[in-house]
Amino acid sequence: MEETKKRKLSPKTLIGITIGAVILIGGTVAAYIFANLSDKQKYFLAEKESIEFMNEQIEQRYESEFDWLETTREKPTETNYELSAESDIPIIQGGMGIDPAQLINNSTISYTHAADMKNKKISGNLSANIGEIKVDNITFHLNSKQFMVGLPFLEQFISLKGENVGNLLQEIDSATFTGEEKIDFNILFEETLSEDDKEYIQEEYGKFIYDQLPDEAFKTESETIKVHDKSLETDKITMQLSEEKVKEILSKTLEKLRKDDKMKELFRQLLEEQLMGLAGMPEIKKEMDQTMEDYDTSLEKAKENIDGFQIPEGLTSTIWVHDDLIAQRDFNIQLGQNKERLTTIEFKGTQLLQEERQQFNLALNIEGGKVSLSGDLSWKDKKAEDSLKLAFDEQAFTYDGKETLKDGKRDFKRTISFQDPYTGDTQLIWNGTSNYKNDQMNEEHSFAFTDPNVDQNLFSLHANVEGKTVDSVEIPSKDKTTEIGTMNEQELMEYFETEVKPKFQGWMVEMLSATGNMEF
Repeated sequence: MEETKKRKLSPKTLIGITIGAVILIGGTVAAYIFANLSDKQKYFLAEKESIEFMNEQIEQRYESEFDWLETTREKPTETNYELSAESDIPIIQGGMGIDPAQLINNSTISYTHAADMKNKKISGNLSANIGEIKVDNITFHLNSKQFMVGLPFLEQFISLKGENVGNLLQEIDSATFTGEEKIDFNILFEETLSEDDKEYIQEEYGKFIYDQLPDEAFKTESETIKVHDKSLETDKITMQLSEEKVKEILSKTLEKLRKDDKMKELFRQLLEEQLMGLAGMPEIKKEMDQTMEDYDTSLEKAKENIDGFQIPEGLTSTIWVHDDLIAQRDFNIQLGQNKERLTTIEFKGTQLLQEERQQFNLALNIEGGKVSLSGDLSWKDKKAEDSLKLAFDEQAFTYDGKETLKDGKRDFKRTISFQDPYTGDTQLIWNGTSNYKNDQMNEEHSFAFTDPNVDQNLFSLHANVEGKTVDSVEIPSKDKTTEIGTMNEQELMEYFETEVKPKFQGWMVEMLSATGNMEF
C-alpha cells in the first residue's frame, strides 16, 4: 500500500486525463447549444447531430430488438436457450476410447432464464444431455438478499444470504476471514448511473467545460471537400486552444472534480459494480478505500503537474460540416513532460452519413501506433449490406453482413474474421433468423468456426432462443431452503457428509445405471 501512496502520476495518466477532457469537450458539452448560433455553438451542434444521427439509424434498423430489451427491463420475462454443437475436428481418441467429437455431436444443453428486474428476482434452470448421460433440474434463484441453488438429488434448496457470507467464510477459513464480509446482491439489479446521475454530469461538467471555451477560439470558413467520391460544400469550423487555455481548462476541471463529493461517490459506485457486490468484504473494502485515497491524490498531483506539462502548439480540432453533420475531422495535439519528448495524438478521417448509407474512414495515431476503423453500412428497402474493418499494427478484425427484414422476421448472414500474420487467420460465420412480435420473440443462430485454408468447419454451435413475458418469477419460499450461512463448522460438515454426499452418490449411481455406463 505504501508504494501505491508514493506512486507519481505518469505521462500516460496525464495523456489519459487530457484525452478524457477532450472527449468531454467533443461529446457531453454538445447538449448545451442555444439559438443564434455562434461558431462555437455550430461546432458542438454538429458533434451532437452526428452522434444522434448514427444512434437513430441503429435504433430504426433494430427497433424490435430495442423494444424487447426495454420489455425485459420493465416486465417479467422468460427466455429458453437450446444449445447443440457439431465438431469436424479429426478424430482424437480420448481416455477410455472416447471420441471428443462424437461426444460433442451427441450433446445438447437447455437453459431457461427468468427475470423480473423491477422486483429483483432472477431464476435459471439448466439441463443437459451429454452423450447418453442426462442431467436435469440444476437450478438457481437470486433476489436482492440471497442466492439459492437447487440440485436434482436434494429436496431443499441450498441458500446463502448476502449478510451471512462472512460467517460462512470464517467457518471455512478463520485465519483469512473476519466474519464481517457481506455480499450486496441488490447491486446486480440496479444501473450504476441513474438518469439523475447522468444529468448531473452533463450539467456540472458538460456545461462547465463548454463555458470555459472562449468564443474567439472558433473560426468558420467555407470549403469544398471530396468525401467518398462526393464533392461537398462544407462549413470548416476550427477550434484552436492555446497551451495556456488547455492547461487552464484542465486545471479548473480537475479542481472541480477534487472538491466534488458526488462525483467521488459515483466513482465508488462504479468500482462496487465491477466487484459484483463483494465490496462489503473487509479486505476489498480496505482496497477500495485506498483506491479512493489514490483518486484524490492523483487529481491533486495531476493539477500540480499541469503547469510543467508541455503543449507547445496547443490543441487544434477542425471539423467540416455538411447538412448539419460532420463529413471530415482533424484533431491534433502534442504534449509531454518536456519539449524534447512530446507525444503526438492525431485523430482524423472522413464520414458520409446518409439515411440509407453511412460510410466512414477514421484513424487514431498516437506516436507511431495506429488504430483505424473503416465501414460501409447500408439499409434500404429493409435490406442491409454492411462491412467494417478495425485494424491495428499488423492485425485486423473484419465484419461482413447481409440482412433482410420482412413481416417482422430478420434473416442474416454475418462473417467475422481475424487476421494475424503470426497466428494465422480465423473466421466465424454467423447465420440465423430472428422474429420479435408483441411480448414474445424467437431466434435461431448457427455459429461456425472455420479456418479459411480448410474446406470444412472446425466447430459449429447452434442456438435456438425463445422468449416471452410471464406473470411473475417464482423464488423458493423460506421453508424450502437450507441456509448454510448461519451454520458453524460442525454443522456444515454434518450437512454435507450426511445429507449432500450420500444423496449425490445415490443419484450418480442411478443416473449411470440408466445409461448402462457404470464402467464410465
